[in-house]
Amino acid sequence: MNGTNWIIFFIVIQFLHGLATWKLYVKADRKAWEAFVPVYNAVILMKIINRPWWWTILLFLPIVNLILFPVIWVEIARSFGKNSATDTFLAIFTLGFYSFYLNYVAKDIQHIKDRDLHPRTEFGDWVSSILFAVIAATIVHTYIIQPFVIPTSSLEKTLLIGDFLLVSKVHYGPRTPGTTVAVPMVHDAIPGTTTPSYLKKPQLPMFRLPAFETIKNNDIVVFNWPVDTLVDINNPYGEVRYKPVDKKTNYVKRCVGIPGDTLSIKDGYVYINGKKNQLPDRAKPQYFYLVETKNPLSQSFIDQYKLTEWGQVKSISTKQWNNEKVQNVIRTNNIALDVVKQDSIKTIVLGSVDEKLMKIIGMDYDRNALYANLTDELAKTMRTDPSVINVKKDISTSTTEQLFPKSPDYTWNRDFFGPIYIPEAGQTVKLNLETLPLYKRIITAYEGNTLKVNGNQIIINGKVTDSYTFTQDYYWMMGDNRHNSQDARMWGFVPFNHVVGKPVFIWMSWDTNGEGINKIRWDRVFTTVGGSGKPVSYLIPFLVVLGAIIAFNKFRKRKKAA
Repeated sequence: MNGTNWIIFFIVIQFLHGLATWKLYVKADRKAWEAFVPVYNAVILMKIINRPWWWTILLFLPIVNLILFPVIWVEIARSFGKNSATDTFLAIFTLGFYSFYLNYVAKDIQHIKDRDLHPRTEFGDWVSSILFAVIAATIVHTYIIQPFVIPTSSLEKTLLIGDFLLVSKVHYGPRTPGTTVAVPMVHDAIPGTTTPSYLKKPQLPMFRLPAFETIKNNDIVVFNWPVDTLVDINNPYGEVRYKPVDKKTNYVKRCVGIPGDTLSIKDGYVYINGKKNQLPDRAKPQYFYLVETKNPLSQSFIDQYKLTEWGQVKSISTKQWNNEKVQNVIRTNNIALDVVKQDSIKTIVLGSVDEKLMKIIGMDYDRNALYANLTDELAKTMRTDPSVINVKKDISTSTTEQLFPKSPDYTWNRDFFGPIYIPEAGQTVKLNLETLPLYKRIITAYEGNTLKVNGNQIIINGKVTDSYTFTQDYYWMMGDNRHNSQDARMWGFVPFNHVVGKPVFIWMSWDTNGEGINKIRWDRVFTTVGGSGKPVSYLIPFLVVLGAIIAFNKFRKRKKAA
């Protein structure tokens, strides 16, 4: 719905409320007209049902209001002596229309000014406690801080798979939800299913509350994946469906480019406005390297260098590799192989091949080489190892990787990309058939314009133009795991209205490969995400303070009892 439709909807709801309750307002010694005045009627209603005025604010918070409305309907009935289970059932399951019965049909009802607000049964007390706990948790989750789990190795070395984060919404400004009807504190699907946890319509216009800071270069940011349409994020080739912005999958990356920057990638390194990007000391970018050794590889070598992402490579004689019959077998069986090294004698490849086919074409596992994800520092250390022959970074020279903007005019790859201008709100770029692919999605999907191309003419909203002015800021998000990250190089810019928040704290870290008590990475528990130097765990100080509080409370209770 657009803004006009929402205003009409709001007025209709207010009118219905007035029709359903004006006699009840009179019975509570208020004026009949007060039931019809938007917002003011809610403040007066809170006085009638003997609840605090600030509940009015909660009525206008999406998701929270869905929980509070049934409470209000029940409270109206109870404020006029309707306390039975039947009254409660009717108030809720008629969606508040029970008030029409109370207003026009019910006989001899009186307003109870100073009624007891405490639930009359233990079950009622339990339900009341649960409801208000959910309301409080929903407010915190939506507007203040949200839990998040690291699912991939995109920021490996900085954030690990199994890190449990707290993401601050207040740093970059909390967003008001666009989705009005959803299960509280559940993202895009009901847990354990692929069933949406929300209704697509109606949608509210989203806006952002004031922020404490702006996004800076190299900040780690949680955002809604702009191109997400997947029903199951773990199945990239599965069913798709439309998702509202605030229900798209949450991603976490490093913001290497901010609005107004010009970004490029050379030899795998990011350059901002012509200067090599200087990452904070906790950031440890990784790249895939081919590592060759004098002796056959062993587990002790893997453990020595603490390799977490590595794979075996295969080798074949270069003469055999260049044989047309071998190449025909590879093509016929749709085998995707990447050559990572080749000389006149041997060709080393990476990819999945059935062992029977390997024997047919004369290919074998290379016992003296592996393909590993390394930091530059670790690669430098390996080169000093006498048992290592060669450590070579796998820099892409491909022109067919089909990265953003997925246009035949752009043959960029993961290691050589750009330059590309990152849009800033209010700034204008020249548009032509060459630059249009870079900003087409922004113009249409993110900023809601119509776009047509007629020959050499670019037509936006029915008007021929050769420029475009952006209405919001955009960001360039990348993983530190530069050769194994689904990031902006694949899908482009992240609009500011997709930004969720800033990760600030790791409260738990779980290693699925650990054993026993070592499944918990104790050195990462209660550590900060930002900052410089080695992360410091605040778990022990926290436990000391917690113990002191518990001991003090026990001491105070004993003292009172004495």
